[in-house]
Amino acid sequence: MASISSSPRNVEEIFKDYSGRRAGIVRALTYDVDEFYGICDPEKENLCLYGHPNESWEVTLPAEEVPPELPEPALGINFARDGMNRKDWLSLVAVHSDCWLLSVAFYLGARLNRNERKRLFSLINDMPTVFEVVTERKPVKDKPSAAESGSKAKGSTKRSSDGQVKSVQKPADESYEEEEDEHGDTQCGSCGGNYNADEFWIGCDICERWYHGKCVKITPAKAESIKQYKCPSCSMKRGAYG
Repeated sequence: MASISSSPRNVEEIFKDYSGRRAGIVRALTYDVDEFYGICDPEKENLCLYGHPNESWEVTLPAEEVPPELPEPALGINFARDGMNRKDWLSLVAVHSDCWLLSVAFYLGARLNRNERKRLFSLINDMPTVFEVVTERKPVKDKPSAAESGSKAKGSTKRSSDGQVKSVQKPADESYEEEEDEHGDTQCGSCGGNYNADEFWIGCDICERWYHGKCVKITPAKAESIKQYKCPSCSMKRGAYG
């Protein structure tokens, strides 16, 4: 069964635990898929796919103790193997594995506070799901011309020069720390507050300063209708000079 011997408790430790388990499951469903498929014999008893923190995977019987030491993955994944298309079956196992990984992470993070839980989910959400990896689904990307020109992006959403609000797409393994390093010196032009990945930011197309959406009273929904954003300061200058 899955090990909880070290009992990770802070955000970094829990995310490391999640990443290791996820890597093990991804390996089982991609690089080691033929071996995994062969092990999941429908003639055997109820089998579960476990990912371990050391990036290994295991197909075995569920834990005997009740309640188990950790949330348990989907039971009996082997029974449906021969009754489904291989790709469909692997996709189904991937979806159940994503659910299990999240349940383990938030089980371990039961004592985290609200902001820590948000940060943990943000870290997890920046990575492709197991389902996305297995089905080779690509994140929806912005048009190159819009993503590479005009306003830059901060936080969970971005405004491009075409006025659309889009999700920020990050490489699969880019860490929370790298994002903080990249944008950590950015300050709101209104309140002076530092960049926070959990907040919506908007960039002025004139002076290129960044602002909390809440400080300039712009929501992601409102930003969708703005073709070119001018901050309050630039708007006042334009009024004074012409």
